Amino acid sequence: MELHISFPQAIVSIIFLFLLYKVLFQNKANTNNKNNNPPPQAKGAWPIIGHLHLLGGSALPHRIFGKMADTLGPVFTIKLGVHQALVISDAEMAKECFTTNDKFFASRPKSLVSVIMGYDYAMFPISPYGVYWRQVRKMVNVELLSQHRVEMLRHVRVAEVRTFMKYINDACMKNKEVVGSDMVKVEMREFFANLVLNIITRTIAGKRFSPGDKEAIKVHEVVRKFFEYLGTFVVSDFIPHVKFLDLGGHVKGMKLAAKDMDDIIERWLNEHKKRREQNEVKKDFMDILISKVESASKNEFPGYDHDTIIKSTSLVMITAGLDSTVIALIWAIVLLLNNPETLKRAQDELDLHVGKERLVDEPDIKNLVYLQAVVKETLRLYPSAPISIIRESTDDCTVGGYTVAKGTLFISNLYKLQRDPNIWSDPNEFRPERFLMDKKGVDFKGQHYEFLPFGSGRRMCLGISFALQSLHLTLASLIQGFELAKSSKGPIDTSETFRLTSIKATPLEVMFRPRLSGNMYNVDA
Repeated sequence: MELHISFPQAIVSIIFLFLLYKVLFQNKANTNNKNNNPPPQAKGAWPIIGHLHLLGGSALPHRIFGKMADTLGPVFTIKLGVHQALVISDAEMAKECFTTNDKFFASRPKSLVSVIMGYDYAMFPISPYGVYWRQVRKMVNVELLSQHRVEMLRHVRVAEVRTFMKYINDACMKNKEVVGSDMVKVEMREFFANLVLNIITRTIAGKRFSPGDKEAIKVHEVVRKFFEYLGTFVVSDFIPHVKFLDLGGHVKGMKLAAKDMDDIIERWLNEHKKRREQNEVKKDFMDILISKVESASKNEFPGYDHDTIIKSTSLVMITAGLDSTVIALIWAIVLLLNNPETLKRAQDELDLHVGKERLVDEPDIKNLVYLQAVVKETLRLYPSAPISIIRESTDDCTVGGYTVAKGTLFISNLYKLQRDPNIWSDPNEFRPERFLMDKKGVDFKGQHYEFLPFGSGRRMCLGISFALQSLHLTLASLIQGFELAKSSKGPIDTSETFRLTSIKATPLEVMFRPRLSGNMYNVDA
């Protein structure tokens, strides 16, 4: 996906001189098509590049689209280079797009990152709608991310969370010996990234990394680059005629990152194949993928060889699970520390239902309704992807009474949708209680169109259960196990930066102090 851009005037000039006649001719021809009732279009489009100049620099696309919606309404269009893009931002339009028109909006447009870093569209979340996408998605849903499979892997999540709790407690005890204080400062992005990566890599490939491990650092780096490229303007995606120029120099960076990640995934795959030859199968996700793909019929996964399917699907699990979970945990901690009464209520709930004589476990989560509300409210205010990955319409359709032509790009602005004042009272306030009162029945399943942090329809995220188990257990464990405090006075900064996901712009440092007896942190999973 390509929206966060840096588009210098020099590039605009080059493109303008190179394509002026051709594009103007095409635009003129396009105005004479059969679409006589198009959605309103935002003002400010430039020749050739359309509205891309409005989305550059430090601009946050979801906020810019939100301002456009305030003027134009919940459905409008923008120009992204030579492409028309439909933007929707309320529950009514979302319901229409994800039910009546869901099949029309189930595909993805062509993009450079999907070719170079996505194994030429083999990564199924960014692959076009079709047989291959359906078959891989079905396999992942049934074999890897079913509720039964997620429950079977509970021991991995519990073990990793408790290992990192012990890590913090040990740091607190060491600090007490050295300076006399059992409070320690932790940088949360690195902490959560290491924790979540171990949960994911143990699940996928039976791999576990120690803090500072070189391979873990490389995986973090590649995932970061992947999302940066998904959220960085690649000129040729929207102005295909200049593809050969590689304006912005993204091709080289993508190829290097893709090679780094492929080297790691291929090494893991070869290790699994070798173990299978020696009858040492551990039944992690990669083992399951090997079994399913190699036993599949010739036409079940058309277009790709076995290794490509296995590697690309493994990479999906890493990239989709790592960044989004880390971001959600960071925002949850920020919101709790900026609202200490909410943090206290969450701790009181844990003390009531779990106590301090044992550690919280996944079966406890069903009783921690306020904690669940905290997670919901966090994802309402800060969905990991505030605007959806771009889709593409495969046929003409009607949205909000307007005609939408085949080939139109489609963007849902979840940030605006989930802060709609017509649906959410005090929409910009952190109020978990709303999910215990008037919004009590609202869930993550994609059928409440005012709340879609995991999407909806055919392209809805398959990893909801896995993500929520990790989110709930991690947050509950930290709240139960430690007193949390800000590292400085005043509210924590909530400014964002954008790279497809909505990231806290500044580091989050949190003070931890143990609130359980010392022996509790040494309990094995």
